[in-house]
Amino acid sequence: MSSILDEYEDSLNSRHPVQHSSRLSAANIGMTHSGFVNVRLEEEKPIFNKQRIDFSPPEKINHFAVCNNQLCMSLGKDTLLRIDLAKPDRPNQVELGRKEDSRVHKLFLDPTGSHLVISLSTSECLYLNRNTQKVRSLSRWRGHLIESVGWNKLLRTETNTGPILVGTSQGIIFEAEISASEGSLFNTNPDQYFKQVHSLEEDGRPAPVCCIEVERGPESKVVIIATTRKRLFQFVGRVAEGSEQQGFSAIFSQNQELLPSFQEFPFNMGYSEITFYTPKLRSCPKAFAWMMGNGVLYGQLDYVKLDSLLSDVQVWDYTPDIDFSFNKPISIVLTQFHFLLLLPDRVKAICTLNGQVVYEDVFPDKFGTLKKMIKDPAGGLVWIYTEKAVFRYHIQREARDVWQMYMSMNKFDLAKEYCRDRPECMDMVLAKEAEHCFQDKRYLESAKCYALTQNYFEEIALKFIEAKQEEALKEFLLKKLNNLKQDYERVISHHCQHDDYSAALEVLSKHCDEKLFYKFSPILMQHIPKKVVDAWIQMGSRLEPKKLIPALVNYSQMGSTQQVNETIRYMEFCVYQLTVTEEAIHNYLLSLYAKYKPDSLLWYLEQAGSHLSDIHYDLKYALRLCAEHGYLQACVLVYKIMELYEEAVDLALQVDVDLAKTCADLPEDDEELRKKLWLKIACHVVQEEKDVKKAMNCLSSCNLLKIEDILPFFPDFVTIDHFKEAICSSLEEYNQHIDELKQEMEEATESAKRIREDIQEMRNKYGVVENQEKCAACDFPLLNRPFYLFLCGHMFHYDCLFLEVTPHLSTYKQTKLDELQKKLAAATQTSKSRHRPATKEEGGDTASLGKGSAGVSREQIKSDIDDIIACECVYCGELMIKSIDKPFIDPQKFEEEKSSWL
Repeated sequence: MSSILDEYEDSLNSRHPVQHSSRLSAANIGMTHSGFVNVRLEEEKPIFNKQRIDFSPPEKINHFAVCNNQLCMSLGKDTLLRIDLAKPDRPNQVELGRKEDSRVHKLFLDPTGSHLVISLSTSECLYLNRNTQKVRSLSRWRGHLIESVGWNKLLRTETNTGPILVGTSQGIIFEAEISASEGSLFNTNPDQYFKQVHSLEEDGRPAPVCCIEVERGPESKVVIIATTRKRLFQFVGRVAEGSEQQGFSAIFSQNQELLPSFQEFPFNMGYSEITFYTPKLRSCPKAFAWMMGNGVLYGQLDYVKLDSLLSDVQVWDYTPDIDFSFNKPISIVLTQFHFLLLLPDRVKAICTLNGQVVYEDVFPDKFGTLKKMIKDPAGGLVWIYTEKAVFRYHIQREARDVWQMYMSMNKFDLAKEYCRDRPECMDMVLAKEAEHCFQDKRYLESAKCYALTQNYFEEIALKFIEAKQEEALKEFLLKKLNNLKQDYERVISHHCQHDDYSAALEVLSKHCDEKLFYKFSPILMQHIPKKVVDAWIQMGSRLEPKKLIPALVNYSQMGSTQQVNETIRYMEFCVYQLTVTEEAIHNYLLSLYAKYKPDSLLWYLEQAGSHLSDIHYDLKYALRLCAEHGYLQACVLVYKIMELYEEAVDLALQVDVDLAKTCADLPEDDEELRKKLWLKIACHVVQEEKDVKKAMNCLSSCNLLKIEDILPFFPDFVTIDHFKEAICSSLEEYNQHIDELKQEMEEATESAKRIREDIQEMRNKYGVVENQEKCAACDFPLLNRPFYLFLCGHMFHYDCLFLEVTPHLSTYKQTKLDELQKKLAAATQTSKSRHRPATKEEGGDTASLGKGSAGVSREQIKSDIDDIIACECVYCGELMIKSIDKPFIDPQKFEEEKSSWL
């Protein structure tokens, strides 16, 4: 059973079901009159796909129920098997513990799969909740053979059903409620109450309630549909908002004065079954199908109608092969466009649009007689079981052939609705609608439809000419013309071949096709560059400049001055107007400036910014480009952006000393580099320009340089007169610095003296602790344990202060504190051991020596611990100030703390 519902037997390997279809008979590859090619690369999957579940029951399957992926089946005499289809490898088996003479009559599972009611043949009922193993008896239900249950879809929970309706074999409808909780001391039964609200009859006698359904419509309307063997009853009423818990008695009492609305058919086959189609979960059913003696009554549900909910009702008569003497219909399931009918040996699918049998699947005799068919509303799967096997059907793309049926019924709007994504089918619907309008002599409507089809133009035109419908012909021609594509590429090519480039550009600009711009711009740029660039600028951001670069590169390299200027104009538009940030565009503009417009190169580099995040061109490419063309000042600017200050200064010295000075001041955070750069400048001024006065100016421009730094650069013949002023200034600075150092030493000596006096004063300072004083952290008496007293007046137990301070310590201090505690524990252990009597092996001198060394070590360790945890008051010191931005609860423990408060 570990593989149940996961692995499947090869379906249909021995026989293929007969599938009738109203699909168009077309070859795999064929050409229709409409001009569409109909190609099927592979055979489409069938709408109804059967799979046998790989499951061999240990005993015979008696009954079967499935809802919300929760499967329940009754096996043998006393076993109930429950399977969560999301976890099929963990089945759950429950023993019912019933009497020998009783058997399971029916299983009723609510739409959530939480509540299971088991009806026994002995007129008893059992209840089992999904979350329990305990089967409980419904004592109030005893004495009634339950045939149907109408579940409450609004007020149900996992542990409570809310008010529900129950139908019996005697035609009585009860209202009940079941709770999975154990109840009170005086009421341990799961059934909260069980009261009669109505009874149904046929021909003046009680009739079994075969099915009962409770639905809620719009505007607080409640709908109850119940069926007997040959009658379908409707009870409709309103429940005031907030009074839903009061149950359904009011609905039946509202219909007491009037005869209940019902449909009746003459033939009786002993039972009936009704099924509904709901398009979405938790919405109202939209359609129904009722299997009874005369056939299947099916139609729509209209919640607005006053007299009856049933609308567009039709009766499908049983086919001749359905003989009640040996193969009566057993079950029915309704889908969006079909109802499936279960017979003892086969399944039939009937289309609700035309009443035709579109699918028939015959089951082999080896599986036994088919017993029941059930649809899971949650997943839409259809389940069928016999005593020995379980099958299920996947229903796929049920609406794919619906358009044909609507088309055959002349419901063209609906047909088009179901083939919007299939142009070949849409074309056939439009052609059929056009022909239908033409036959009805609605020629203008016919012309509009024909214009949308792919039918041969000549045939349709002749058709309207022969009918002498000139207005319709005109409408057809105009609409056909509007629907055709005008071939602009061919038109533009035609103009270019005849050297009419302005006309080609006019067509191109009128229709704004980006792909055509990319294709024809190269040739147009060669002949009318200004107009082409004007068109590009008009297109704005709809064009990708990068895709135009190949054409621009070709003609800018070998074209005229006008072409080059227009190329630069468009690139400037992209950079400054469209703010394009693509590197290729900026690099190309740089190359154009370097080659044709050098005056704009330096301006572009300056306005582009100096931060790397603002730069959109390749710095290395720009540096190489400027170096190749000899633009040294531009190279210096690029070096500055790249933060290569030494290279910038070296190159700037070839251009202008002032430019080099601006570069030398850029590394503000690196004084060593700044000094090095200024020394380069001073060396250049002295050795290359031989200008002593300008070298002296370097000293005043940079406060990092001293006279002694630049003296080695001067030649031996230079007289001291040039340096007299600078040397004197330097000596004055040194004298001033010496005086400052002397003053600092005096202040330090005085400070040390005051500190020694403070230490001496602290040694004699004391505090008084009263016996009622309490710890500031734990609020317990202070004198019970070792404690600390701070100058601010706060007092803490040793262990309390330790816990308060530790979370605020750095990792280094926490590690050191752990090591000190371990040393203190070891020292304490050593101290205890020295008080034990000395053994023969232990001498007295050795013990006294250990006492002295351990004592000093232990006191020193305690002092080191005090320096860490008691250096300041935890409430008044820096620790409290530093913790102001920390949360009160550790973020890693926030969820744990939060859950403890709930």
